Amino acid sequence: MYPPTSSEAGRDPWVDDDVPPGPAGRAHPPAPRTGPGADDDGPPARRGRPRRLRRSGDPGWRPDDEADDDVDEEEFEPVEVRRPLSLTVAGFAALLGVGLVLGAQTAGPGHRLPFAFIIFGVQLIFVLAWTMAMRPPALLLVALVSAVVAAAADTAAVQSDIAGLAPLGYLAAGGFLLGVLGQLVRRVDRVRVTDSLGTTLLIVVGVVAFATLIVLSRIPAGTQAITVCLTATGVALTVARLTDAVLPWPRLAPQVPRGAAGVVAGAMAGTLASAVLGSFLVSFTPTSGAVIGLVAAATAVLADLAVGYAEAGRLMAGEPPTMWAARHMQGPLGGFALSAPAAYAMCVLFL
Repeated sequence: MYPPTSSEAGRDPWVDDDVPPGPAGRAHPPAPRTGPGADDDGPPARRGRPRRLRRSGDPGWRPDDEADDDVDEEEFEPVEVRRPLSLTVAGFAALLGVGLVLGAQTAGPGHRLPFAFIIFGVQLIFVLAWTMAMRPPALLLVALVSAVVAAAADTAAVQSDIAGLAPLGYLAAGGFLLGVLGQLVRRVDRVRVTDSLGTTLLIVVGVVAFATLIVLSRIPAGTQAITVCLTATGVALTVARLTDAVLPWPRLAPQVPRGAAGVVAGAMAGTLASAVLGSFLVSFTPTSGAVIGLVAAATAVLADLAVGYAEAGRLMAGEPPTMWAARHMQGPLGGFALSAPAAYAMCVLFL
């Protein structure tokens, strides 16, 4: 006789009695886990985002916020500051300042034509450099109109009965309108005429601004004011460029090869030079010379810096670089052009 078999004999002792049997008499498998378990120590897997190619030196993975910042921000490498170029531009600014100051000493009652010829030569260089650097539509037309306006402005500054800026203002407005109308005639240039309004205005106003030096030479103490202001301008531009060749720090922008130390040092050196000149000239004092020199030097240095920003903007926009000499002569010429009306205003209002 065999012992009776219990009904619990064929069951495993570890099977839970509360799990209902499946359709085939087996227990249901455990439900899949939807959240991280206790043993999930690593970061959850990222899905739905393409993997990016790693650069050399980067870690294997980055947090999401850092990856988003890399996608949104663009990296720009700083433009190299070329020391020989800065020295060359500094030499050009010094020569230009010496030529204008010495030319102003030749001006006198009834003998202003030599100074007018010197100014006209600088105006032609200004037209050549700025038209080749900015390349407006109908470039030859704009250059020709600017040259004609320069000659007319110099003639009006020499032969007008009253030394004033009204004839120069009329010539600047007429030259600007003539240049714009000349661009509207051609269908090819008509498309870009809105973009070239500022360029045409800058070139025409720049050549007329140099003619204010001739008008200033006809005012009492005007020649001395020209000497003080142009000396401050030349010293400021030269020192600023020399400082950029030695210490271009801190960089004002990665795309502009200029440093803040050069801008500040140039303005201070120009102010000091004008104060020293003011102590030797009859119509000036060291204080008045320093004030007028500060305005001229700061204006010239900021104009030179603005030209650098404009050039960097054109290169970032994809425009091809233009003539090398024209691009780097543009800054000092623009600084002297802007300091000329500043010198006239300070002489009329301050002296």
